[in-house]
Amino acid sequence: MSEIEDILVRLRARLQERDIKLWEEPYYVENVGSRDAALEQLSLELSPEMHISASNCKDALLELQENALRKLAARRQFDETGLATFYVRCVDSHGGVANRFEVRCALGELGANLQRYIAEQLQLTEADHVKCISAGRVLAPQETLQSQGLKNNQQLLVIVGQADGKGEALYERIRQIHRDVEMVVDSEHRFVELEDQDGNVISLPPQENRSLLLGMGLYEKGRAAMRREHFDEALLLFLEADEKFSGCNSKFLEAVDNYALLNLDIVWCYLCLKNITQLPDAQRRLDLCERIFRRSYGEKYSRLYALKGANCPERALIMRLQLLQGVILFHQNRRDEALQRLQIAGNSLAELKVDADQLSLLIEMGFDAADARLALRSTNGNVEQAVQSIHERRQRLQAARLNADDSEMEMNRRLAQLQAGNDERDWVHPRSVCRLMELGYERQLVVEALRRTENNLDRSLELLQSHSDELRRNLPATVVADEQMLYTLRELGFKLPSARAALETTRNDMDRAVDFLLKSLANERELNSVIEHMSQLTSQTVDLATTSGSASSPSATLTAVTPSKLNLVQSILAKAKTEIESYSAYKRFNEDLPENDQDYLDLTLEQEEQILNEYMRLLEH
Repeated sequence: MSEIEDILVRLRARLQERDIKLWEEPYYVENVGSRDAALEQLSLELSPEMHISASNCKDALLELQENALRKLAARRQFDETGLATFYVRCVDSHGGVANRFEVRCALGELGANLQRYIAEQLQLTEADHVKCISAGRVLAPQETLQSQGLKNNQQLLVIVGQADGKGEALYERIRQIHRDVEMVVDSEHRFVELEDQDGNVISLPPQENRSLLLGMGLYEKGRAAMRREHFDEALLLFLEADEKFSGCNSKFLEAVDNYALLNLDIVWCYLCLKNITQLPDAQRRLDLCERIFRRSYGEKYSRLYALKGANCPERALIMRLQLLQGVILFHQNRRDEALQRLQIAGNSLAELKVDADQLSLLIEMGFDAADARLALRSTNGNVEQAVQSIHERRQRLQAARLNADDSEMEMNRRLAQLQAGNDERDWVHPRSVCRLMELGYERQLVVEALRRTENNLDRSLELLQSHSDELRRNLPATVVADEQMLYTLRELGFKLPSARAALETTRNDMDRAVDFLLKSLANERELNSVIEHMSQLTSQTVDLATTSGSASSPSATLTAVTPSKLNLVQSILAKAKTEIESYSAYKRFNEDLPENDQDYLDLTLEQEEQILNEYMRLLEH
């Protein structure tokens, strides 16, 4: 915040205290204009108590007067024409102001129309690339401005999808992230699941579950953008995540730490984008964050400190909250309260700062910077204890991984347990069926064990080893694979044991059997082989069907070309491509996410210190 902005904040508050209206006499006369002598006299009166020069005071008074007159003119125009005036502030990724201007639009018009008017001012051809933010929401294109709470004389923060260094527009990047997150969440592979801090799966109604997963996915991508200091991209993703979270029960949300962190990060982006026009929304979000923190950590964070000690890494988040609260109080001109809150944040920051030499020493020893920083904070700068802390944490993680499946088995556990339209209890994991059958167990017993354990491979294996007789007594009636269907799947290149298992497990439902076979493939390489093979069959079968008098058919074609077989090949090809798309979406989603599960606690505190010093300097001045 600049000193000029600071003067405006203080001077506006002083004028309100004295009920001085710069748009009325003696400071302004209708059809005449501003009265210089009256403003000069007022600046001479106010400058000593404001501790600024009379010339600076007068300049600030003129700016405040101009703003007030502009709003009055907009109010009159709105009353006469119904056109609302919006003050647009277009920013870049670090809060630099790219453009400031006014735009007019009726409140009954759609958000898309406002986007178009702003795009015209910015000389942009794609209005969709304009994202308008007001009161903590990204304006929806297909809803009216009035229904979204917009009013005359309102300020808008505008972010535009300009091209980055790689030539990829922000708009396109956001769209791709949306598509990937939706594909990952909606995929039958169950790439993501809701778990509590102890790793237990959280059960919610389907629509709430989907909303929460979408929100958390967008939030994670927003945090990745914030780590790159792309605050415009981060804010858009955070606000989209917040909209998804709104589809969940509010009481449940306020018990989830992720939601507190989301609100904290939104306000941090407001600050980094220098967007004080969102002050009421920022206040609301910080109050919500503090309420959730207190519920989780206890009053004055006593429960947190009792469990993890006074030097726990979570203190960095609490310090950021206190810093932001101090900044908000400053902009509300509650300076004594702001100073008190910023001093508390400053004391915490001083205790949290890590010695650069100690950090470098641990990095030279081969430790990751984030692990080293968190360990040094937890041990109050004791290098020996920090090393021990890192080793202990690694041992805990290793033990947890030994008790769970290895990475490939864990991915398998998360793969498709459900097929759309089928009862969850009736679906078993195809790859797990194949793996257990490879160990010599009967298919029927394997399927029953997986159903009982909800596709948990270890518990299924235990059932097969210790309770096979009990499993056999409760087996459903045996379904024998249809020989014609089996022959067709073999003809398409699927192995006999897998094809038989697929048909028997799905009770000879060819469509579900194909899904079973594709999901039983071990990796993308095998999926790509299926795609290549099916593509060859499609092209060669079509060629064969349209060529008369062929003496022999190619080895890769079907022995008898029928429309139903061709449709089956094309269906398998489409399903295999969808599977590949799901894997690709998951890879893109995961590529810039941190491996360290404590990454959200790893704040370098450099920006926090810079902001703290800036506001403390203004308060002292």
